[in-house]
Amino acid sequence: MRLTYDGLKDINAWKQAGISLPSYNVEEVAERTRKNPLWVHFGIGNIFRIFIGGIADKLITSGAIDRGITCIETFDYDVVDKIYAPFDNLALAVTLHEDGRTDKRVLGSLCEALKAPADFARMKEIFAAPSLQLVSFTITEKGYALHGSDGKYLRYVEADMNNGPEKSTGAMAIVTAMLLERFKAGAKPLALVSMDNVSQNGKKLRASVIETAEKWQEKNFVPAEFVAYVKDESKIAFAWTMIDKITPRPSEDVAKMLGDLGVDDMSIVVTSKKTYIAPFVNAEEPQYLVIEDSFPNGRPEFEKAEAGVFMTDRNTVNLSERMKVTACLNPIHTALCTYDCMLGYTLFADGMHDPELAKLAQTVGYVEGLPVVDDPKILSPKKFLDEVLNVRFPNPYLGDTSARIAVDISQMVGIRFGETIKAYVARDGSAEKLIGIPLAIAGWLRYLLALDDEGKKFELSPDPMIGELTKQLDGIELGKPETVGDKLRPILSNKNIFEVNLYDVGLGGKIETIFKEEVAGFGAVRATLKKYLA
Repeated sequence: MRLTYDGLKDINAWKQAGISLPSYNVEEVAERTRKNPLWVHFGIGNIFRIFIGGIADKLITSGAIDRGITCIETFDYDVVDKIYAPFDNLALAVTLHEDGRTDKRVLGSLCEALKAPADFARMKEIFAAPSLQLVSFTITEKGYALHGSDGKYLRYVEADMNNGPEKSTGAMAIVTAMLLERFKAGAKPLALVSMDNVSQNGKKLRASVIETAEKWQEKNFVPAEFVAYVKDESKIAFAWTMIDKITPRPSEDVAKMLGDLGVDDMSIVVTSKKTYIAPFVNAEEPQYLVIEDSFPNGRPEFEKAEAGVFMTDRNTVNLSERMKVTACLNPIHTALCTYDCMLGYTLFADGMHDPELAKLAQTVGYVEGLPVVDDPKILSPKKFLDEVLNVRFPNPYLGDTSARIAVDISQMVGIRFGETIKAYVARDGSAEKLIGIPLAIAGWLRYLLALDDEGKKFELSPDPMIGELTKQLDGIELGKPETVGDKLRPILSNKNIFEVNLYDVGLGGKIETIFKEEVAGFGAVRATLKKYLA
């Protein structure tokens, strides 16, 4: 069996392998999508393919829509060349249940794959199309960033600002350039929908697009009318969302299982940009997508997907997202993944069975997170956290690695912990009573030394700030706490990272103390966790 249009024609073979196929004609759907695009997505990696692609697949199956998604990649062209093109844009979705069962389904909803800016000509056609209703994004936190931790434009962003729409290279400039094409074609309305784990993601997307447009106006690349068009949310809406589905890197065990079933060429690819991807995607079953219902050119009936999708208002989205990103899931991921690396755990599920790490998870979630989280009503924070800690995180079949969770962690610590810290400051005047969050931040800094609790070296996960941060920590020696000096102060006082000066809220000194205890010698990380979590 081959995962191609022709390969799907052997229906009996797929059925005997226990793999469900699309009930619709995938080639006809792809052709309709190319002629009258409905939905564009930027950032076409694993979570997009199985979750967003899965939603579109269910909508096509139910008859709610008759077209799929146009997929655009701005960062890693290998994804298009090695995963989309050879398999006719098909994806094989594998759901990993906590009892060991798997569900396997071919998705035919990903209908065209493009590279930006290489395929600008085709993209301009798509964005000018009256049929286009929404553009969604899973490009990670760093995809929306225009500025570095020093407040200055990132190098490629500065080039985009100076060179104008036709020479755009970064995601935000490319999107703004495509909105310019839509403006030229009659200023048709459109919804831009960030689906990344970023607090108030729609607000951040809007701010980056508007800043790009305004900078281009200053340099006479675009007219003032275009800036007004982008700012008018009755024309260009920036819907907020909360998305949640743990999607690890593709599993070698799943690749072998599919190969044993007779599916050809299921090899995992590691691209030149260090993206781990395969023709299949493996993920957990639970999934949530809460979307602000703001679509000025209409939208698919997402409700018919019956896949954990909730259409609601902006405030409810914000409360749902804050519940997940700042209290009930992502902070626990961020708190534990660095300690996993230092304590020798590869799989995140294994670390969840460690007594100290389990206690840290409970402290960050139940003790410190829940008390300052507002209930979004559509999802219960307590039940959500119960599912996370008792079902999802300990799932041994998910195969999610702590190294994957630690990717780009410097972009996340402020988002994951900053809102809770500010909530305690607003309520109590200080955050000095917190224990779990200071342990998490100290653990992140200790992790950056790239030495485990036995003093052995390990490889840090990719992160754009590694060079800057490790340079700041240079000279700190394991077994010599006195070498810490004031090296942590520039990081802990950096409002561009945490949105607050951690010394001003009563945490800077505490984190320094914990960090010094964790570098006291071999076994100091474990001992420090035991001490503070006793």
